[in-house]
Amino acid sequence: MKRIEGVDKNQMIKQLEGNIVSDMDGEKVMLSVTKGKYFNLGELGGEIWDMIIEPISIQQLVLNLLEQYDVDQEVCYQQVIAFIRQLAEAELIQIYD
Repeated sequence: MKRIEGVDKNQMIKQLEGNIVSDMDGEKVMLSVTKGKYFNLGELGGEIWDMIIEPISIQQLVLNLLEQYDVDQEVCYQQVIAFIRQLAEAELIQIYD
C-alpha cells in the first residue's frame, strides 16, 4: 500500500465524540451534534465506523476489511482513504501518527 496525498497507512484514526449513530435498515446514519448535520454512512461505512471506535491504524483497518470482502488490496486502500478523508473533512474523526 502506498501513501496517498497526505494520509499514510501507518496513521491511526478514531471516532470523535459528539455523534448520535443509529442503524436504519442495515445502514448507519449519524447526527453530528456539534455540526448539526446528518450523515448516511451506508452499510460498509457503518462497518468502518464501528471499527474505529477505538484507535486503529489505517493499515489494520484495510486488513480487517480484506478478511471480510473479496476486493483488491489497493482498491480497498484507496476507497478507505477516500472515506476517511470525507469523515475528516466533516470533523467526525481524528487522524494522528
